[in-house]
Amino acid sequence: MKGNKLFSLEGLSRREITLVLVCCSAFLLFQTIVVGLIPAQVFMVALFLLLFFAHDYTRKMAVALLPFVLFEISYDWMRLYPNYMVNEVDTQGVYEAERHLFGINMNGQTVIPGEFFNTHNNAIADFLAGIFYLCWVPVPIVFGLFLFIKGERRDYLRFALAFLFVNWLGFIGYYIHPTAPPWYVLEHGFIPDFSTPGNVAGLIRFDEMIGIPVFQSIYVNNSNIFAAIPSLHAAYMLIATIYTVISHRSWFCTIVFAVITMGIWWTAVYSCHHYIIDVMLGIATGCIGVALFEKLLMKWSPFARFFNTYDRYITK
Repeated sequence: MKGNKLFSLEGLSRREITLVLVCCSAFLLFQTIVVGLIPAQVFMVALFLLLFFAHDYTRKMAVALLPFVLFEISYDWMRLYPNYMVNEVDTQGVYEAERHLFGINMNGQTVIPGEFFNTHNNAIADFLAGIFYLCWVPVPIVFGLFLFIKGERRDYLRFALAFLFVNWLGFIGYYIHPTAPPWYVLEHGFIPDFSTPGNVAGLIRFDEMIGIPVFQSIYVNNSNIFAAIPSLHAAYMLIATIYTVISHRSWFCTIVFAVITMGIWWTAVYSCHHYIIDVMLGIATGCIGVALFEKLLMKWSPFARFFNTYDRYITK
């Protein structure tokens, strides 16, 4: 029956097939030669091609997921021209501001919250911190897939494109004000060392607790450690929570997402990955980004035409 055959090219134009194969090949070649190819990206391309050619339904899903693919590619490609080559890295200024605004007295000295939690932590908090931080991207993607599978494709697309838009705003912030995370200052001082690898910081306690290097495997591929402001960790679940309201999800879903959101905010500081200042600016980026997307981009005729065309492709 038409449309139900696995790995059928029916309904696909030669132009679509050529465009997909050329783009995937060019991406892999560019990554290999210029940026550096990692296994996760090979898997991502293979999965996309599998979904695209497997079935009409999975083809629409593959195309619908492109905003999340572009998010990953955009983040990785910041390695081509790091933000610390554009502006001076802030190491001491943000640390002193955090200590002044949110400092905690510890043994007669005023320390930043992250420094306080380095010595004041417990197993329950470490476990919850790990669980919360594991939600920062997977839960938004699962939420998007839920909307797609439910057939609410327009709501899905609004959410996915807003998610990508907020990311790009945050990346601009990285270049405007490159900032060292608190763990860097506590371990290396105020002098930027651009060869410093990614660091799991306080999340190492979660890895050690479960005996699996979950976060160590994630942060070893960190594209740039001097990208603390704004904290996009603080924005991702916030965006998902906002769109639970926009897409008219149940109050229970909204509350669960809100709890996870606040849990990630707390974890960012507790694990010494971000300053409270970073988190606040991440929240602002998420709110401003969604407002700009909904009130300006969605009402801009060229973008509205693009959105409607995209929506038709993944819906028809």
